[in-house]
Amino acid sequence: MHYVFLWWFNDVVKPQLRGYAGAVVYADDFVVCFQYKDEAEQFYKRLKHRMEYFGLELEESKSRLIEFGRFAERDRRNRGQGKPETFDFLGFTHYCSKSRNGKFRVKRKTSKKKFTKKCKEVNRWLADMRTLPLQEIIKRVNSMLVGYFHYYGITDNSKAISDFKYIVRKLLFKWLNRRSQRRSYNWGQFNDMLRDYPLATPRTYVSIYE
Repeated sequence: MHYVFLWWFNDVVKPQLRGYAGAVVYADDFVVCFQYKDEAEQFYKRLKHRMEYFGLELEESKSRLIEFGRFAERDRRNRGQGKPETFDFLGFTHYCSKSRNGKFRVKRKTSKKKFTKKCKEVNRWLADMRTLPLQEIIKRVNSMLVGYFHYYGITDNSKAISDFKYIVRKLLFKWLNRRSQRRSYNWGQFNDMLRDYPLATPRTYVSIYE
């Protein structure tokens, strides 16, 4: 990726452009931003040719051009179009929004695809360990939650991480009641248990704009 894409983009492509351009790369995933639409379109074609030259290809189902940024909402509204499109990158959906004082800001939330996938994984995981001692289950659940909050606990994503804890809590109630043929908890008893063995609290670990 360094030679095929980054070096070529920074040393060959950018000097030929009349507007701003920038790229963010992680492993084989990347997002490229352009000030001008025609330069984005030209780059998209050139990128395909360059990757083909090295025996590579873009994943077409995950590659697209979108109108995004400070003026996207205004320009689309003037054309009678809807809100700016969003894009997913590294597990987050990035979308155009505004800060509390009305200034443009890119915001991020957990992508629906990643959120759904993780909830399904947790459901299977809790089913597999439901026969362990209660303290051990809570310990493992909290370790998982803290790891999740460390990754997804960023500015503007508090609702999504709170929603994740809510679903984990429901799944924990479900599987603790399937430890035997007898129901272990009603909701009152379950909440009493969580006061003794509380689940980790969602929090913002990364403040992007500070």
